[in-house]
Amino acid sequence: MLHSYALEATPQPDLRELLEELYRGRNLQPYRSGQPIRMLSDEILVVCRGVVLLGTLYDNGDEALLGLACPSMPFGLPLSLIHPYQATALTDVDLMRLRLMEIEQSPMLAQGIFHHLVRRVQQSEAVLAMVGYRRVEERLRHFLILLKQEVGQPIENGGTRISVRLTHQQLANAIGTTRVTVTRLLSQLQEEGWLVVDSHRHIILPSHVPALS
Repeated sequence: MLHSYALEATPQPDLRELLEELYRGRNLQPYRSGQPIRMLSDEILVVCRGVVLLGTLYDNGDEALLGLACPSMPFGLPLSLIHPYQATALTDVDLMRLRLMEIEQSPMLAQGIFHHLVRRVQQSEAVLAMVGYRRVEERLRHFLILLKQEVGQPIENGGTRISVRLTHQQLANAIGTTRVTVTRLLSQLQEEGWLVVDSHRHIILPSHVPALS
């Protein structure tokens, strides 16, 4: 049974609108799905469209998923102690780069980034809670529910489509197991009716799947 590690659906101010208001005319930086994102030590990046995959590499070469930066969420080298710290466009994304000096000089911008940074912290704690499950199946269920809450799109039958497509290897990296195990467990969850995979290979969680509440 999944324990209660909830990400509260608290309304957050739209940082994208604030950025558009403060920086009219500044070009966004586009990245195509799969592209690595260049990060500098004195910059914060804000996602204006799409989803960014944040991760690192272990000494043995294995990848680990650290989280997802969704629209309005900030990320960047100044916000992490992890090395190496990597960012990859999971979907096509548009980013705005902000110098630390710009943020320090604008209380309104600093407040907007703070609100969405709190969301990132909540997400990180939910990922840490997931790691505590001994059974791989429980970790996978927990992570899929987390994705539902972060990047889910309601559909007509009451279910939720996970709007991004993670490979079985990326899911395995996220929950600390092998790609083969993830493939087997996804098939098992489909047979149970706990999830559905649509014609575009998006995972759909039916309405009876509980939230992290």
